[in-house]
Amino acid sequence: MMKIDDETRRKVLVTPEQLEAMMSGEAPPHIIAVQSVNPYTGADSHGDPVIPGAVEAEAYTDFQAPARADLGNRPLPDITDLQEAARRWGLSADRPVVVYDGDRSMTAARAWWVLRWAGLADVRVLDGGLPAWVSAGKPLAEAPAVKGETNIVLSPGHMPEFGAEEALKIARDGVLLDARIRPNYIGGPETGGDPERGHIPGALSAPTLDTLTDPGHFADSATLRELFSGLGVDGQRQVGVYCGAGMSAAHEVLALAAIGVEAAMYPGSWSQWIYDPSRPVRRGSRP
Repeated sequence: MMKIDDETRRKVLVTPEQLEAMMSGEAPPHIIAVQSVNPYTGADSHGDPVIPGAVEAEAYTDFQAPARADLGNRPLPDITDLQEAARRWGLSADRPVVVYDGDRSMTAARAWWVLRWAGLADVRVLDGGLPAWVSAGKPLAEAPAVKGETNIVLSPGHMPEFGAEEALKIARDGVLLDARIRPNYIGGPETGGDPERGHIPGALSAPTLDTLTDPGHFADSATLRELFSGLGVDGQRQVGVYCGAGMSAAHEVLALAAIGVEAAMYPGSWSQWIYDPSRPVRRGSRP
């Protein structure tokens, strides 16, 4: 059953006011500013002011391994490399982690999913990211913090995931959501269309951007429930999510978690699916 209570949402999403209260508590959170150069717009978040006490992480290196045709464009990071980064960031298992970015939580959601996958139990995303923090009039620091190295131990496999061999089964017996923008789902004409586009047969188009408001916050929980209910998500059936390479899918898994739905993610996503020419591709607006 889906949940739309504040406690469920607060387990994965925090407001600026909630984060500020956490920062003044007995066990203040570790804060990670996820920096990146947007591959589509070229917008560069490096050098922006940060939330006081935040350390910096790199979206496209720390939370993924180099692209491989057989694994997709953004494979999951090597756990040893991620553990070294987590120690450098000063993370410890006894305090929550809050991640944020400056672009609609897209890269922060990937960081959230990867850190949870690596065994950190309490990871949350600042809803609305740095723009929300600034709009709320909260303080900023000119430079990221430098933390003492810790000895945290990470291990893989703590988040539900699935691969290509399971995708069609989820589409048949559960709900398989395609989190990409709709043109990529449709993929052009049925005949002669671009083989790099289209969707997994049976998948439903569910652009993760639909979960956001114009300012970049996640929609309220009641709206998220209506959105996903309309796609057949009822809190009982298995839900799987994929995108192009595991970025938008992580964002959609986060939106589902905010209403109490545990969804599995396909890390390789579409970029891995099309590596094998024997896998079916469907084009058009229908599943």
